[in-house]
Amino acid sequence: MAQGELTTEPERAFTNARLIDPAQELDASGSLLVRDGKIAAIGADIEIPDSAETLDCSGLAILPGLIDMQVFTGEPGEEHRETLATASHAAAAGGVTHMVVMPNTTPAIDDAALVDFISRRARGTASVRVHPMAAITKNCEGRVMTEFGLLREAGAVAFTDGDRAVMNALTMRRALSYASNFDALIVQHALDQDLQSAGVMHEGELATRLGLTGIPVAAETAIIDRDIRLVELTGARYHISQVSSGESVEAVRQAKARGLAVSCAVSAAHLMLNENDVENYRTFAKLNPPLRSEDDRLALVDGLADGTIDIVVSGHNPQDAEEKRQPFAQAAYGTVGVETLLSVLLSLHHAHGLDLATLIRAVTHHPATLLDIDGGNLRAGSPADFALVDLEAPWIVDADALKSKSKNAAIEGRKLQGKVEACFVNGHSVFDSKMDTTK
Repeated sequence: MAQGELTTEPERAFTNARLIDPAQELDASGSLLVRDGKIAAIGADIEIPDSAETLDCSGLAILPGLIDMQVFTGEPGEEHRETLATASHAAAAGGVTHMVVMPNTTPAIDDAALVDFISRRARGTASVRVHPMAAITKNCEGRVMTEFGLLREAGAVAFTDGDRAVMNALTMRRALSYASNFDALIVQHALDQDLQSAGVMHEGELATRLGLTGIPVAAETAIIDRDIRLVELTGARYHISQVSSGESVEAVRQAKARGLAVSCAVSAAHLMLNENDVENYRTFAKLNPPLRSEDDRLALVDGLADGTIDIVVSGHNPQDAEEKRQPFAQAAYGTVGVETLLSVLLSLHHAHGLDLATLIRAVTHHPATLLDIDGGNLRAGSPADFALVDLEAPWIVDADALKSKSKNAAIEGRKLQGKVEACFVNGHSVFDSKMDTTK
């Protein structure tokens, strides 16, 4: 059913569940009542009408629907990779009810009419909520700024050039200054294209051994250090779409200590994998930014645990088989991940003891607050967007079984713990594992 055609379910009670909502500092057993697409009541002792349909959720947790703040699709222009519809099916299977899509499509989302097109297309075809980011510069080329005011009025939740850095410092300063007038968020892909040059993986001993050109950590930190100074100059809100190194985490930590409006995200893949996953020239692990050392991975985990890293994203970037079945240097960057985002976080909780509320907050309350999205919580009166999750369920990632149109999963074959059993948007079921027969 399309997003714009969502109909509300009958009054329904989900009982005997573990209710987890970091926005309310809630982690307790109880029930959730849905009425007219909203959460009518939540808690241990809520009154459940006799007329309500009741679902016993013993052994399951109810979480706020996830907000994935970085999803690339191929629509418009490259629908063979992914459409809004197929990406939304994958999102629903992963408990993601809000999908924030990137603007570097064909054409780029750099005009108010194109923002409106994405919104209308999503209402007609997507099963979860879709929020477009708009381009900072025309065609995401880093030269001519777009009209932030018109794009925001059309529905853009933030501004980014997707997987391209705004390289020109003057253009970036102007963008930050302009954005500050609207309290708009600028999202930067922090990778210096000149320092990256022909690099295709993390610069280090492994790259040398494989005969591949490396990308130094400095390619990331050079952009971050420059932009932090521009944030000091302009007072704008600034977000790094993905950090991949310990040095970047430390730069953000220091910027926050100075009171700057700087935030950052890390991808689930970078929390789980490191450069060694590129061994044997495995192109599914060719990511942008690249997977870095194990020390960097551990620094990312620590940065998430201590609150320096605000948000975890999937970095969902589908590529067709032909683009990945190339020599490593020529293969496309990217991994699918919207469907496995929550499971990776739950696996980190089980394996490394990371605080569950911190992990869930990074994919619910924090992105909702940063982007001013009505979601990411289980408060009474909020839209009934939530997931039923078996926090303990073990499973192995089979790329062929994922809902995404493309199958380039960097974590293919990995053992995960924790799986979404059902997902609801506006009180309507958009995924049910017991009824799912798609491949």
